[in-house]
Amino acid sequence: MQGVGFVMAAVLFGTAAGVISLAWNDRFGQETIQTDGAQNMVSAEEGNGQESAVLQYTAAGSVEQVVQNAMPSIVAITGVSVQEIPDFWGYGSRQYESESSGSGIVIAQTDTQLLIATNDHVVENQNTLSVVFTNQDGSAAQEGWSDGAVPARIRGTSPENDLAVISVDLADIPESIRPNIRVAAIGDSDALQVGTQVVAIGNALGYGQSATSGYVSALNQQVASDTGIGTYIQTDAAINPGNSGGALLNMQGEVIGINSAKIASDQVEGMGFAIPISLAKPILAQLMAE
Repeated sequence: MQGVGFVMAAVLFGTAAGVISLAWNDRFGQETIQTDGAQNMVSAEEGNGQESAVLQYTAAGSVEQVVQNAMPSIVAITGVSVQEIPDFWGYGSRQYESESSGSGIVIAQTDTQLLIATNDHVVENQNTLSVVFTNQDGSAAQEGWSDGAVPARIRGTSPENDLAVISVDLADIPESIRPNIRVAAIGDSDALQVGTQVVAIGNALGYGQSATSGYVSALNQQVASDTGIGTYIQTDAAINPGNSGGALLNMQGEVIGINSAKIASDQVEGMGFAIPISLAKPILAQLMAE
């Protein structure tokens, strides 16, 4: 780990070739890997001898291929919080609703729920949560004239690690949307090297899913925030408000980081941060079990 820390004037956002292995979910008419009652973040080797059910892409991964294959595993998260503001005349208070935007990654399915990883600050202090699933082209998966939003609730949070898991009931997902959903393939952030090309996907500025590409600028960066000092992947792929909770992907289409923060300074550009998935994985597994 590097000894030089970044004291971060950081804004935690949210409230804005090779083989590509993509795990599919049989509830949506596709194959699955089942482990302990849930399809989740395990490789075929970790699956206790169970057969791997993945799509194999033998061509070299381009940014376009990575985006198209990963996009259906990334969701847009909308949170609504209720704030009380004192009345101007001092005779009570009024309630106002405030809406925020973030992102999430579909990481598992149980018999009744989809489980989605995100940042704690995306869901913190939110009274209600909803998610919108994504088509392969990045458009929102909608049914008829509806906006496609599906209610979600918090499964578990780890504020000190800025991680959270939210759940969506399968029964709440319209039948027409289900075929568009994928469970993300999870990679190994420990295998990253400085200069590795990466792709970031998320709900930037709340406008819907978008993708940016860049490179790993540094590994094991120590970044200070309100919750303490965390270890991050630094990238020059643009990470903007609303991207928090979205995926940082390698060129095999695997999640190798959860986008979390960006230094907020007029003098700084091209410095985005993601929580390494190898650090996040055991924490997310614990949160899924709550």
